Amino acid sequence: MKYNFDEEVERRGSYSTKWDCGNLLKEMGLTERFDGSTIPVFTADMDFHCAKPIQDALARVVEHNVYGYTAISPHDTPEYYDAIINWFKRRNHWEIQPEEIVYVNGTVEAVKQAILAFTKVGDGVLINRPIYTPFTSTILNTHRTVVNSQLVNSDGYYTVDFEDFEQKAADDNTKLFILCNPHNPTGRTWTPDELKKMAQICEKHHVLIVADEIHGDLVRRDTIFTPLATLTGYRSLITCTAVNKTFNLAGLHATNLVIPDPGLREQFKNSCGMVLPSPFTVAAVIAAYNEGEEWLDQVKEYLDDSIDFVLEFLKERMPKVKCRRPEGTYILWMDFRAYCLSAEEIRRKIYVDANVLLESGPQFDPEFGEGFERICVPTRRALLNEAFTRIADQFEGL
Repeated sequence: MKYNFDEEVERRGSYSTKWDCGNLLKEMGLTERFDGSTIPVFTADMDFHCAKPIQDALARVVEHNVYGYTAISPHDTPEYYDAIINWFKRRNHWEIQPEEIVYVNGTVEAVKQAILAFTKVGDGVLINRPIYTPFTSTILNTHRTVVNSQLVNSDGYYTVDFEDFEQKAADDNTKLFILCNPHNPTGRTWTPDELKKMAQICEKHHVLIVADEIHGDLVRRDTIFTPLATLTGYRSLITCTAVNKTFNLAGLHATNLVIPDPGLREQFKNSCGMVLPSPFTVAAVIAAYNEGEEWLDQVKEYLDDSIDFVLEFLKERMPKVKCRRPEGTYILWMDFRAYCLSAEEIRRKIYVDANVLLESGPQFDPEFGEGFERICVPTRRALLNEAFTRIADQFEGL
């Protein structure tokens, strides 16, 4: 089946966070302006129709018209676990056992539950800024300590400062490391050597790794994604997988953890308590992993071309903006600092005057994020063109 990602999908009126909740976004401090002409390209979901097999599977749930308690287990619903196992075996050569899979209703919730299960109040949780904003807020909201090992920015290409990383990991107070791969917002897909080195340091200093790999299916056509679990025998590892980003199903909260170590797994489950998916979640996961590959291959081609389109637009209309082609995700991390404007001036030109809603850099990096902006590009290309044309017009002549 051929999908049309240039089709205009009207999302207003569908309870969409980014299209319908302007007042909430204002209250959260994300923007000062939100109206009928706002172009919201700030959050990581797609303005595309989902794969037809997923729609059909969800329609069957609706047709059945009973929405009672839903549960999954390797023995009772093997089709759910088989779908996950076969996907990662087929695409990443990753052998997962059914009992290693633990369902949690969302990746941020999974990270929170891991922090609660394996650390105590005041313990240090290691991250690499700039980093996905909810990781920081989750650490703070659980009354743990943020331990930042700043990524090194070399003309827009980010790498790990391994000397600093080990120094932070070696601190007796550091108990857990949140690995983001592919990295949000820089777009780095860490190499096997980088991943092995991070894992070796954490193993040496007895630091648990929680690996957020939910963008792992969304890498460029010339990039290979390697799950950390396929590279190391380190048992203190929890991997977050999900159909949420891959198949645009974030509203179904379909995160599946892989926890190979039985002791860690039981400790996590006991701490987390009973977590049940909805029937829609179960149906969507099975359909996505068993029948969604054709849609994914097409959407990845479209996203690659959209990223190239944006980079070429910036080169022609806004050459002062530094932006590297991300190796993974559908996120661009843009550096506006060469305009020599304050962060507030940059923000006003984009968010108010151009009426385009992005996400400001300080949310991802309070110390070094000023002058950066994050955009998520999975929308029709005509809307991307309009958004960047508006922005470029505001920076014309500067």
